[in-house]
Amino acid sequence: MRGVFAAAVAALVLAPVAAARPMLGVAGDGARFTSLTGQRSSTSHMYLGWGQGRTWGSSFDRIFPKLGTAPLVTITTFRWPSKRSVLTPLQIARGAGDAYLIAFNAAIFRAGRQVFYVRPLGEMTGWWNPWCAYTRDGRTKGAAYSTAAFRKAFARMYLLLHGGTAAELNARLARLGLPGVNSDLAVNPFPTLRVIWGAQAHGDPQVPGNAPARYYPGDAYVDVVGDDPYDLGSVDWPAIERFYNAHPRKGFAFPEWGMQGLDDAGFVAHMAAFVKIHRRVELLSFFNGKAGGAYDLASKPRARAAYRRLIVPLGL
Repeated sequence: MRGVFAAAVAALVLAPVAAARPMLGVAGDGARFTSLTGQRSSTSHMYLGWGQGRTWGSSFDRIFPKLGTAPLVTITTFRWPSKRSVLTPLQIARGAGDAYLIAFNAAIFRAGRQVFYVRPLGEMTGWWNPWCAYTRDGRTKGAAYSTAAFRKAFARMYLLLHGGTAAELNARLARLGLPGVNSDLAVNPFPTLRVIWGAQAHGDPQVPGNAPARYYPGDAYVDVVGDDPYDLGSVDWPAIERFYNAHPRKGFAFPEWGMQGLDDAGFVAHMAAFVKIHRRVELLSFFNGKAGGAYDLASKPRARAAYRRLIVPLGL
């Protein structure tokens, strides 16, 4: 496979060819990113703290229209700006966050988009996120943060965001051993709403219990599988290949990808080659971050040129 990638990268560097047609997006200033790359982004990526849009911050109805034709929203359990987590996975599974999820469900319906991506509790395999089951040194955090609790929390979020009648939802929740809801919810069907289970190709810490598969709630509760590769000096492409192949019935996304303090045109070329070969990739959202920050493509002339030439032509 490395030989295939090497040939594909070389071909793209010489003459980029459109293959898979993913939606392209960015986290950061979209207009500025367009000026840097020429990319016309389908989606703008926004991270919401728990309750944001309902009980604090701008309302959903003010936020969602600003996120492009196919919004990408990552739901966290944080309360900005402190990044204090307000719910555990077990609390979400047991219904403590239902008011927010029900409001989110209704707001997606009102937004009227043909495609709307939601990524609940992304990068759950990373110790830096409070919904990860493990600490940085590989210790478990206990039942409230266990992978079993996460799987049920994710399934509950999936079901409530997609909606349906109370009878339908309660039957599915009961099969999971979870409490039901009290009323019908708006219906946001796939493929309009696409819920991304966004892990990483391997866990950090890399202990057996923190493997991505331990967090997977099952195909019935996932629309799209995602990975967030960042170039911090190296990228484990074989692990990403295995991760892609582990979910052959699901679309694939890169909700985040970027470079921290590096100007690596080869990373950009490799991503373009991966998308060309792996035709289930449907979303490619670059993390550009703040102007002047470590991830800003403006400070990476070689990578920026490669992005403009190799990534932009691949997009819808």
